[in-house]
Amino acid sequence: MPALSITDADDPRIADYRALTDLELRTRWEPPNGLFIAEGELVIHRALRAGYRLRSALVDEKRADQLSGLPADAPLYTATPPVLESITGFHVHRGILASFHRRPLTPLDELLAGARRLAVLEGLNTHTNLGALFRSAAALGIDAVVLSPTCADPLYRRAVRVSMGEVFAIPYAKTEDWPGTLAAIRDAGFTLLAMTPAPDAVALQNLTAAQRARPALLLGAEGPGLTGEALRASDVRVAIPMHNDVDSLNVATAAAIAFWELGRTATQPPHEL
Repeated sequence: MPALSITDADDPRIADYRALTDLELRTRWEPPNGLFIAEGELVIHRALRAGYRLRSALVDEKRADQLSGLPADAPLYTATPPVLESITGFHVHRGILASFHRRPLTPLDELLAGARRLAVLEGLNTHTNLGALFRSAAALGIDAVVLSPTCADPLYRRAVRVSMGEVFAIPYAKTEDWPGTLAAIRDAGFTLLAMTPAPDAVALQNLTAAQRARPALLLGAEGPGLTGEALRASDVRVAIPMHNDVDSLNVATAAAIAFWELGRTATQPPHEL
């Protein structure tokens, strides 16, 4: 499709891209309209490879001829850098944005049946942490992610960007039944491992083979950590041994260490029905 030049930030054709730094506005616009925004050519191609359908692309006019592999049935809009900044609210460093259609989330029972190692997130509402966690999950053998109702949107632009598009590689479910979902996870055969600096927590490397066999690692928000309800619902409280009186790590960092440890001795293939 020929590139379509945009010269006015109020052009209704590029409404998907307006005020991308306004979290409240984007939250009201993106999920209700079934879309999300991807930034950068690498991330966009990962979304396409994962099967997400392109709505449109908006690029720096100097880069329009450099793009390849975009579907021909979605409009390609171009604009000068000042117009792009006026539309989006920030300097578009990577020179390319794309709007994609969302897909229905995987039902929880289907997600649990197809996974052997889970990350279960409670109240994780920082997009940078969420994106970094998804990237680590994809790299370190986590099969799926379960989100509590208060978690941030994994498809928000910043989360997608920080994950380098790996949010598209990991199936996830967002549940409204919390903490009831934790019982469903246990009933599906998982051991609930609650990450906490509590004195009675077991060092991750000391988990038994049975506890590692099908783990569901519970992680809470930066600062408050897991709620009392989540801790009481867990089977084992676990911690990363630390030195120099440091009592905690950034949640994304802690998650990456725990993911690696839980996968370190895994020898069985993914669970199959």
